[in-house]
Amino acid sequence: MLMNVKLLIVCSFLLGFGSLHAQKKSKFNEYHVALVGKDGAVGTKENPLRTIMAAAKLAMPGDTITVHAGVYREIIVPPRGGLSEAKRITYRAAKGEKVVIRGSEEIKGWKLLENDVWQVELPNSFFAAFNPYQEEIRGDWFWPTPKERKYHRGAVYLNGHWLMEAESKQKLMDDHSSKGGWWASVDQEKTSIWARFPHTDPNQNQIEINVRPRVFYPDQPFVNFITVDGFVLEQAATNWAPPTAEQEGLLGTHWSKGWRIVNNTIQYSKCVGIALGKYGDNHDNKDTESAEGYVGTIKRALTFGWNKDSIGSHYVGNNKIAYCEQAGIVGSMGCSFSTVEHNTIHDIHIERLFTGAEMAGIKFHGAVDVSIRNNRIFRTNMGLWLDWMAQGAQITNNLFDHNDLDVFLEVTHGPAILANNIMLSTKNLLMNAQGAAFVHNLFAGKIEVVAYDSRLTPYLKPHSTELVALKDNPGGDVQFINNIFAKGADISDYNKAYLPVLLDGNIYLKGSIGVSTNKINQRMGEIHANAEQQMKSYVLHGAVEKNLFIDTSGVADVKIMEMNGEVYLEFPFSKKWFKQKRNLVTSTSLLPTIISRLPFENHNGSALRIDRDYLGEPRKQSNPLPGPFENIKEEGGTQLIWSESKKLTR
Repeated sequence: MLMNVKLLIVCSFLLGFGSLHAQKKSKFNEYHVALVGKDGAVGTKENPLRTIMAAAKLAMPGDTITVHAGVYREIIVPPRGGLSEAKRITYRAAKGEKVVIRGSEEIKGWKLLENDVWQVELPNSFFAAFNPYQEEIRGDWFWPTPKERKYHRGAVYLNGHWLMEAESKQKLMDDHSSKGGWWASVDQEKTSIWARFPHTDPNQNQIEINVRPRVFYPDQPFVNFITVDGFVLEQAATNWAPPTAEQEGLLGTHWSKGWRIVNNTIQYSKCVGIALGKYGDNHDNKDTESAEGYVGTIKRALTFGWNKDSIGSHYVGNNKIAYCEQAGIVGSMGCSFSTVEHNTIHDIHIERLFTGAEMAGIKFHGAVDVSIRNNRIFRTNMGLWLDWMAQGAQITNNLFDHNDLDVFLEVTHGPAILANNIMLSTKNLLMNAQGAAFVHNLFAGKIEVVAYDSRLTPYLKPHSTELVALKDNPGGDVQFINNIFAKGADISDYNKAYLPVLLDGNIYLKGSIGVSTNKINQRMGEIHANAEQQMKSYVLHGAVEKNLFIDTSGVADVKIMEMNGEVYLEFPFSKKWFKQKRNLVTSTSLLPTIISRLPFENHNGSALRIDRDYLGEPRKQSNPLPGPFENIKEEGGTQLIWSESKKLTR
């Protein structure tokens, strides 16, 4: 197995980086692509290429591909990557120009049947080797609803927005709602698509259908150091992307290192927008749908390069990610050591025609030393779901609102820190994990806790992917420091837990529920045959709280207001809260995790200090204020908390 892996890496290197002469060249090239170009051209601005893929075949490490305005309908399969941060291959939209890359084709020639239902027939040769109206969505932890229903990877778009697949042709014909829909049938010669366009003539509007499985994705792993900057990438027939199989997105890194995905709009993917995920092998979706199966996946990944030197360390920043029915961003182990920053993620798993265990705005397995910061995530089933080995994860300065659930931590042993976050949904947290610290957050919803899960899941050496041991998952080993619990917040599930629960310096406002109750949480996770024996090693601990402040003087509603791409928080802060003495949160003040026995520290091993607030303002060193903001108006006011106008420097 190791010999095969080494051979694949060597072949990828030789194929990807070409000749020694090409690698050592001192002058980097810029290739231009435009709709008026020709693929036989030299690729200058005056004599551009026609397709992005033609430029990709020419580009060598250090080169830049600049794409000019227009709609490009192609799949980009980068044949090679860069050599380092300084010698990456950059794909970028020309400055100030709108460049759209679609996995769809425009379709004309629709024929009216009845009740706003139209039909078109296409020869199967139109789709070549991949027909998304024949290909079904499938994979581990994918659950059709109902179970026997088949879901296909195709989609129909009316003026840019998608219609949903009907359960049957008859149900499409009988539907008189305003949403529209489609259904397809494939025989040996043709593909027939029926679509309902309410009160609309499709031949007088733009109708597109999914044709390509992806938009930007290498067909081999270890294609490193690529930048994708400034595009609109949309309308792809992606498949389900579980953690145990190859994870393909509309845009994906395919088990590589050092990509920069910045300033893009990524939308309308049947399953996943961005995939920072796992490679494929002959174990994909075969007897892997279990905790034991995923442990096997992890061990194979370790022999296939899963380490900090080879995999991960991606930067995903300043993107708009929307309209994906599985996840906005997904990653199984390939996401490790990455930064996800200042993205707007919304409308994820909204249609809910199918379900499974992998849906969220961001869904990561193995988020080792990952930073998720300064993002807004809203209108999703779950905003952020970190599953297995989120060791060293830092979730800071994010805005979560209008989600079914904001954050889910599952079967990870820590350390993981959540600081300076604003959580405004009706459910803020689902905790089936330990080793987490919650610092300076604003909670306005329920905190739900799984008391015990018998799955044996790994913890690792610090800042590494190397496994130390497997351990079951009792609840507790959490620290809540200097938070604000507003109306609707409820932390009573942590009244008792199998591992210690520590709270210090928190404020509870009228309408919130703390841990001073007689409640005993009985919610269980996955329970296996040996669970009863495993649980005998634990006893229930009562939560320990000190230095709390309870303000029952008025109901403090938390509201947000949106105007012109900006979000404002309306919240009545009180000067009474300033008098409570608190300590600055640091590596020294936080207790180490119990199971992994590790301190809370920065990814480089330096001491952690929560000395900046949600807005980046410095905190008081001796007596910081509770919640996300250090400088506030004493008796309320409106605070700007999100702006889409902020741009990252190219």
